[in-house]
Amino acid sequence: MRLRTLTLAAASGAALLAAGVLPAHASAVPSPRSGPASAQEGSVSAADLLAKVKSCSQISNGKYKTDDETSATVPVCGKNGAVFWKADMDIDCDGQRTTNCNEDRDPWYQDDTAFHQSDGKPLKAESLPYVVVPSSSSIWNYSSAGIKGGGVVAVIYNNKVEYAVVGDTGPTKIIGEASYATAKALGIDPDPATGGADSGVTYILFKNSKVSPIESHSAAVSLGDQLAKQFLANN
Repeated sequence: MRLRTLTLAAASGAALLAAGVLPAHASAVPSPRSGPASAQEGSVSAADLLAKVKSCSQISNGKYKTDDETSATVPVCGKNGAVFWKADMDIDCDGQRTTNCNEDRDPWYQDDTAFHQSDGKPLKAESLPYVVVPSSSSIWNYSSAGIKGGGVVAVIYNNKVEYAVVGDTGPTKIIGEASYATAKALGIDPDPATGGADSGVTYILFKNSKVSPIESHSAAVSLGDQLAKQFLANN
């Protein structure tokens, strides 16, 4: 979890453009802020999804902070077939070591993720879009809400939809974090030390869903599109 308590010099952007680090659906772009090749994944628009999450029926026993130094302002909200929250996006680079996700690039780097690939290895934050959920606590227990590792998440930012999986767990009192690949696909600076978005990110997690294998982004997009259509029909 990125706590943003350090002031760090901006890392060189050159390495961000290393070959082979883009999600499978994206094509090469001139900078990490340029966004994915298409405005969204799947057939459901960001506007249609956001229209269903305008109001919050709070299901968490309290609220979360977006960063270590902020106050607790973010509730987990319930809908038919999903839970959601609106927060910032800190960058998670944990898991397998890659060009941009390692101890040198990320001062908070850990070489494991809570959930693993089908071969037992940690996930790859640089290439797999995934979302971090708060570890279970008295505030909220994600597993009791029907959220599991590999579950599908629609991440919405700047009128773009990116489908991700639940891939890691974070601190018990902080919310709003996703992998390097998720940020890059949404046009958010993915640098683990200096990037992220301060606000404006909506996370819709579909209950009792599971992508198999968890590392297949195309499977997440396919299942996510189906579940997003159901979500619109049921809310």
